[in-house]
Amino acid sequence: MEAVADRKIAPFNGPVETGMRAVVCLHACFPNELDIQRLTALDYLIVRTSLLDGPPDLHPSTPIMTPVTQVRRKAVYAALDLMMSRELVERTITEQGIYYRAGEYSSFFVDALSTSYAQQMLSRARWIADYFAAYDDEAFESLMTDLLDDWVAEFQDENAGVE
Repeated sequence: MEAVADRKIAPFNGPVETGMRAVVCLHACFPNELDIQRLTALDYLIVRTSLLDGPPDLHPSTPIMTPVTQVRRKAVYAALDLMMSRELVERTITEQGIYYRAGEYSSFFVDALSTSYAQQMLSRARWIADYFAAYDDEAFESLMTDLLDDWVAEFQDENAGVE
C-alpha cells in the first residue's frame, strides 16, 4: 500500500491518457500522417486551444502553462507505442522521417468514446485539425515558436527521444 501512495500521479499525462489524445488527434487529421514534433505540439494544444483563440481549454489552467517538451515528448512516444500495440496508431518510416497516422481500429475506438470529456476532446481535435490544415512545417514551427518560447529546441532536434 505504501508503494502506491508514494507514487507521483500524473492523471492526464500517463500513456493511456496521452495515447487517447494521440489517437483522437490522428483520427481528426486522417488521412494525414504527423511527425513526433507535430504530435507533441498537438498533445499540448488539444487541452490548451485558447492559445489559438479557439474553444475554451479542456483542462483547467495551472500556474505553469509552458509545456516541458522533453517530458511531454517522452510521454507521447510511450503513448504511441501503447496505441500501436492495439492497432490504433500506425507508424511509417520514410526518408523524410518517422510519421504516425490513425490505425485500423482507431475509428471504432473514437466512435466508442461517449463521455462528455471525450466528446469535448474530439471536438477540439477536429477544430485543431481544421486550424492547421493549411500549415506546412515551416509555418507550424513559426507559430509554435511564437506561442511557446521554449518549443524551438524540441523542433530543432528531430532525433531527440528516439530510442
